[in-house]
Amino acid sequence: MTETLLPSRYAKLSMTLHWLMLALFVGVYACIELKGLLPRGHALRSALLGGHALFGIGIFLLVWLRLLGRLMPRPPILPRPPAWQTAASHLMHLALYGLMIVTPVLAWLMLNAGGKPVPYFEFALPVLVAPDPDLARQFKHWHEWLGSAGYWLIGLHAAAGLFHHYWVQDNTLVRMLPKRFSR
Repeated sequence: MTETLLPSRYAKLSMTLHWLMLALFVGVYACIELKGLLPRGHALRSALLGGHALFGIGIFLLVWLRLLGRLMPRPPILPRPPAWQTAASHLMHLALYGLMIVTPVLAWLMLNAGGKPVPYFEFALPVLVAPDPDLARQFKHWHEWLGSAGYWLIGLHAAAGLFHHYWVQDNTLVRMLPKRFSR
């Protein structure tokens, strides 16, 4: 498929999912950071933890639609970036998709190993591992480590988009923006 036949922007569904995922990430991180500011036993802590879980499960569910969307033709970056930037972009996207899949799975495993149910509205997610406090601590460590790495991944992703938009002045960022936000 030649570049002239490819769209100049991502499809509306891809754009919507991209920005919705950002909103869910803001919710995930806001809930966990606000929870950390409150003293133990505060009534809002469990509500914030519930919100954190709800946003995280939302990310996990929507990431599969995002992955399906990656099968569709993508608008090319014009002018074409050097090969090393394309490779770095692919690695960044792989890391972000890994974050969106592995982090919620680790939370699920952590709760299972801690002997806690994983509720999602009226459903309880299936138990994947037997209760094991040591395993729960390990899953918690990796869940939190990936959550911290997520700040960096998301920040670098956003910085790269802004770098391409304002410094390189290619169409990297514009491809993911609705027409009303373009130059």
